[in-house]
Amino acid sequence: MTAINKLRQVSLRIVAVFAASGLSVIGAGALAGVELWQAVFMAGVSGVATVVEGLSRAYLKDGQLSMEEIDEVFVAVDKKNAQATGK
Repeated sequence: MTAINKLRQVSLRIVAVFAASGLSVIGAGALAGVELWQAVFMAGVSGVATVVEGLSRAYLKDGQLSMEEIDEVFVAVDKKNAQATGK
């Protein structure tokens, strides 16, 4: 896979993480009295930050990101989000 294709794949998956993280807190934000857009934004940014941190740590190991490492980071974030929301 070329570097451009990897970048595209990671970018699209980051958008998906933002959406999944943001949508998972809609009910919680309403209960806490936080504006809906603020709750979605904060959760989305948190999910994206977790992904970027994981990718950064994987890159630091050897200066490269394999698709396996990328997949591991996204799977870990998805599992973390699922546990946090009870899904």
